[in-house]
Amino acid sequence: MLDVGWTELLLIGIVALIVVGPKDLPHLFHALGRFTAKARGMAREFSSAMEDAAKGSGLDEASKSLRDVKNLTSKKSLGLDALDRAADRFEKWDPKRPAPKGAGLQPDPDAPATPQAVAKAAAPATGPLPA
Repeated sequence: MLDVGWTELLLIGIVALIVVGPKDLPHLFHALGRFTAKARGMAREFSSAMEDAAKGSGLDEASKSLRDVKNLTSKKSLGLDALDRAADRFEKWDPKRPAPKGAGLQPDPDAPATPQAVAKAAAPATGPLPA
């Protein structure tokens, strides 16, 4: 709000004491307090009226539906995050440096687990049972 420190308030008080006088100073501060309270009340009433108008016009529902559309078209839901990771890996690739032995096509380590990989990991190993 207003950036007034204690020293500024003290200076204003001393000037008001000299200009207005010690007899009328309490009445001045009382009137100033009432004016400030009225201004705050009017500001509060205005902001609540604006919020009610926004709720009545359906602005909240429109913003929620816009947020839902943004979530549907996110990079992750469209699979573009995997494309970004692949592009980053391609940019870091150096064709002059030979690939390590046995390093053919490897899955993306940052990629989320696919349902098939999860099913494989959860499936029990088939084989002879220990006696």
